[in-house]
Amino acid sequence: MFGKDNTRTNVSKKQKSGPSRGLRLFVWAIDLFMLILVAIAIYVVIVFLQMPSLDAILHETRPAAVVFLDNNGNEIRASNRIMGVPVSVETLPPHVWQAIIAIEDKRFFEHGPVEFRAIARAMISNLLHGRLAAGGSTITQQTAKNIFLSREKKISRKVQELILSYWLENRFTKNQVLDLYMNRVSLVGGMRGIDAAARVMFQRSANNLTIAQAAQIAAMLKAPTTYSPLANPDKNIARARVILQEMVRQGYITLNQARIAARELAPATPAPDTNIYRYWTDFVLDEVKSTIGTFESDLYVYTTLDKGLQERIADVLPAQVGENQGAVVAMNTDGAVRAMVGGTDYQASQFNRALALRQPGSSFKPVVYLVALENGMTPDMYVNDSPFTIGDYAPQNYNNRYYGDITLATAFAKSVNSVPLKLTQEYGIDSVLNMAGRLGVGNKLRREYSTVLGASELSLLDLTTIYAVIWNDGYSVRPYSITKITDPNGTIIYQRNPSEPLQVLMPQTVEYMTELLADVVAVGGTGRRAMAPGVLGGKTGTSNDNRDAWFVGAWHDLIIGVWMGRDDNTSMSSKITGGTIPATIFHEIVK
Repeated sequence: MFGKDNTRTNVSKKQKSGPSRGLRLFVWAIDLFMLILVAIAIYVVIVFLQMPSLDAILHETRPAAVVFLDNNGNEIRASNRIMGVPVSVETLPPHVWQAIIAIEDKRFFEHGPVEFRAIARAMISNLLHGRLAAGGSTITQQTAKNIFLSREKKISRKVQELILSYWLENRFTKNQVLDLYMNRVSLVGGMRGIDAAARVMFQRSANNLTIAQAAQIAAMLKAPTTYSPLANPDKNIARARVILQEMVRQGYITLNQARIAARELAPATPAPDTNIYRYWTDFVLDEVKSTIGTFESDLYVYTTLDKGLQERIADVLPAQVGENQGAVVAMNTDGAVRAMVGGTDYQASQFNRALALRQPGSSFKPVVYLVALENGMTPDMYVNDSPFTIGDYAPQNYNNRYYGDITLATAFAKSVNSVPLKLTQEYGIDSVLNMAGRLGVGNKLRREYSTVLGASELSLLDLTTIYAVIWNDGYSVRPYSITKITDPNGTIIYQRNPSEPLQVLMPQTVEYMTELLADVVAVGGTGRRAMAPGVLGGKTGTSNDNRDAWFVGAWHDLIIGVWMGRDDNTSMSSKITGGTIPATIFHEIVK
């Protein structure tokens, strides 16, 4: 009896003891797993909420870039450009994007946002090497990282990368993702996109890359600085060879094409220094703003610049002026500005001296002589060179030398001071100012006799324009630097539509004045150092105490103005006049 009761008691205890220990552990594991999933989900949500605005970054705002082109339509420089011209799989030569696919993600068109095979291979490789020797990121992941994310190596950034990768491939086609990658990847100097790299490395657009150059651009994707064809050409070429092999292996190019491309691999040539155009492009940018106002989209500005002439002037000027400063403006007789150099070194000083107001000295005298010629005088008429005084104003000739009775042509060629003052006294100061107004600078001059000798400040651009009118057969000249402005698609925003020039000087007056200007560069004239084949004439000018020295002359249909001086307006050497270094600079430019 007792035995039976004990049996019942034991059974009852087992029934009351509940689930087995194994079952409890299983339930606990399930609960823990669920908690981990919930924690992960919460973490992902938190990370997602911290992500940047996707649409905002896809359509990021940036300063509008302005691309400047010369008179032949060649790009000379770009302002505010941080990205190259947009490229697309649909428009690029296939070998350009194929080089990228071949080395960066050969199964890009087959796998999803994440390539698990690549991740597995990378993990095995890293374990074997004991370090991070390989990565497994797809182009989609790299695109997410390049566009949206910082370079911080955090778990949260990797989670964001995965989220963004799935979002990108859900929103865009594979081709569009590849377009985003090619246009946003950073390869050189803070600029983004393979087109920017192509222009810096090979001075051509991505649309014109050869197979070899495409491989060299693709070689940079792993590490732009390490594999740069500029900084490390040997490493770049070695990796480009690997890319060519991969392109053959994957069927993108033939073995013969790869061999030809391999022979073409070479270090990149640095892009030319665009600082020699900076005075010009700064000037043109102001003209753009004046012409079309503010703008928010990229612009292509077609200018009148003669690239070769600009480079020649930028080479000659610093070599001649020494410790002083200088500026040169070159203009066609119709007003097209062909070159502008506003100083010896743009990096040292961005101040454009071609636009600065300085005293033109004797280079202003043609305005006075035009008045005399218009009133019936001729170059062979005699005038008297002797001391002149009006009130307290009593200027002297250079070296205090006077010639007595001389022809008008001689007075002009020797740049005496008394004769233009006496002519002004005869015909009136208002006649001189009116003539300056017809030539385009009258409102900038003071109504006083010192203006006759160049005491009223003018810019080199203003002064060159005066002479352009003379050699334009007396027709008005309005300087211009822009022929048209377009958007990146070629839509014309502005097109120059010039009005008919006005005849402001009579033909006989122009004929006499060009004779006088020709005598200046002849033997015995103050500008004789400027003489060279094709030179039609010119005029020298020197302001008080040798603060400014000028020469303006004509060579064929080109008017070239030269200024030399110091930024602090102190005197240069007494040996420097308009007929010395400025005339020599003119000669060196045109010879």
